[in-house]
Amino acid sequence: MAAPLLTEESIREETAIQDTLKNIKHVIIVMSGKGGVGKSTVSSNLAMSLSMKGFKTGVMDIDITGPNIPKMFAVEDRQLMVENEKLIPVAIPPSLKLMSMAFLLQSKDTPVLWRGPVKMGAIKQFIEDVNWGDLDYLVIDMPPGTGDEALSIVQLIPKADGMVIVTTPQDVALLDSRKSLVFGAETNIPIIGIIENMSGFVCPHCGEVTNIFKTGGGEATAKEMNVQFLGRIPIEPGIVDAGDSGIPIVLGHPDSASAKAFGTIVDKIVKTVDN
Repeated sequence: MAAPLLTEESIREETAIQDTLKNIKHVIIVMSGKGGVGKSTVSSNLAMSLSMKGFKTGVMDIDITGPNIPKMFAVEDRQLMVENEKLIPVAIPPSLKLMSMAFLLQSKDTPVLWRGPVKMGAIKQFIEDVNWGDLDYLVIDMPPGTGDEALSIVQLIPKADGMVIVTTPQDVALLDSRKSLVFGAETNIPIIGIIENMSGFVCPHCGEVTNIFKTGGGEATAKEMNVQFLGRIPIEPGIVDAGDSGIPIVLGHPDSASAKAFGTIVDKIVKTVDN
């Protein structure tokens, strides 16, 4: 069967996407097999950690129906600016830029009732119609699972540096995380590693750790699937407060166990991507 003819419009769109991506050194996709594992919390803290280390970093929130990243940085009421027919991402000090569907909704309570093709169109616009400028890292916060948004990203950015898989220690989350690993293999996107989130509750009074959701499952899965284990993020009251207040814990509580864990994980990601 003959290959489909390239139209003038498709060539223009492809050129616009490549013009944007050429100014972005590294693309990291943050995925989870299921919802509720803290993927957006991980994405926001990874991005802020990179920014605090001096890297020019962007966050693309493509959870179209449940965009949470603006809330994580207390900028959900910001309005996007347009310059030279390009959307300007919301800037967060010291060197972070955000783009999210939440910035385009009329209100926080407006639902997004879109089917697959419309979602892909929106994701394409997030790349080609946004002036990201020069970035060292673009962190893509995905919705849970391996559906339309995940397929759109791997089609539009086939040369992403890799995926970071977020899971929690319990078996049902680990089962779904394996699906994300297989998705990466089948779409030829490298797996940077697995993060085990909510790995032990740290008592704010005595510092004792209680393994509410078990522990070690993420590391065991990484070993079984022959991928890198990036580290564990404990449960701390501060990390919840940080997300609600819009100050990522790596910035608001840099001496906390979670912040230190994120710092170690980011160092591993940077080392892996640069090699």
